[in-house]
Amino acid sequence: MDLKLIKQLILEDKLVRFYQSKAWRSLRINVLERDNYECQECKRQGRVSPAQNVHHIKEVKKHPELALVEDNCEGICIKCHNKEHERLEKYIRKKKPKFISEERW
Repeated sequence: MDLKLIKQLILEDKLVRFYQSKAWRSLRINVLERDNYECQECKRQGRVSPAQNVHHIKEVKKHPELALVEDNCEGICIKCHNKEHERLEKYIRKKKPKFISEERW
């Protein structure tokens, strides 16, 4: 897959085709094997968890030239990947501050 096609997919909002490509699937396996199928974000925080996803360090939409560069990718678990992209923010309930009475007697 060449850079021109990746840019075209970004413009057409069809990046799913990139992630279905043979080039991406091959790179994904290489990255997961390189990282021993361990989440690199969890590892930085002193935890160990299995990586199911591969994350682009520099986003494909902003840096299409790095889309198939192995050094721009890392193995990451689903929880960290969702957190990285803030995918679940709209589903997380924010705690309301506890009401404190103005009266102090």
